[in-house]
Amino acid sequence: MRKPIIAGNWKMNKTPSEAKALVTELIPLVKDANCDVVVGVPAVNFAAVAEVIKGTNIKLGAQNMHWKESGAYTGELSAAMLKECGVEYVILGHSERRQYFGETDATVNLRTLAAVKAGLTPIICVGEKKEEREAGYTNALVAYQTLIALTGLTAEQVKNVVIAYEPVWAIGTGLTATDEQANETIGVIRAAIRGVYGDAADEVRIQYGGSMNPKNCKGLMAQPEIDGGLIGGASLKAPDFAQVVNFDK
Repeated sequence: MRKPIIAGNWKMNKTPSEAKALVTELIPLVKDANCDVVVGVPAVNFAAVAEVIKGTNIKLGAQNMHWKESGAYTGELSAAMLKECGVEYVILGHSERRQYFGETDATVNLRTLAAVKAGLTPIICVGEKKEEREAGYTNALVAYQTLIALTGLTAEQVKNVVIAYEPVWAIGTGLTATDEQANETIGVIRAAIRGVYGDAADEVRIQYGGSMNPKNCKGLMAQPEIDGGLIGGASLKAPDFAQVVNFDK
């Protein structure tokens, strides 16, 4: 059985004082969760959040990471920097990174390899745009993005990676893939992993990440292929995020 994982992606929201208040409110609401709980926060919030969540079941996540250990990469953060701040998970290849900051399938792979080497758990985002779905390319595209991202990892390493299927047309739009659409596409992703890495595919946790919220989380999480959610807007309010985390209650 794969343990579900619910991760919040705060994006560019919350100052350190606001972050501290949010996780302080969240802790008692999710303390009995039957899933792994992660908050992916802006780097300026690492210290404040790490201090508050110490000793709880909430894990700290970052929203990006460079693949080099150090160097002339202004504005970037290395795996070692993240680890020393208490980060355990890192979101990689989010569609917003791809759209606004030149992220490519090749650089997602470099970041994934560096994260795994450093002992961080990558949450790798893959997904199609609206026109790509309408043209019938969804399955080919998500399979390709996934396998490129994992290139160079062993089957044993792949077992510990998290994939987040995020249809680009459903991020921040209020639109959501139907439960069946999400389950079907995540099944395609798992089949692609199985084709290269065999039974390791059965242990890879694959989230859904397109506008999952308190209203639709139960239906999505009831699907057999869906192992969690990467939550955007709903992760910025403790009661909303807690409802998603406690989807099974």
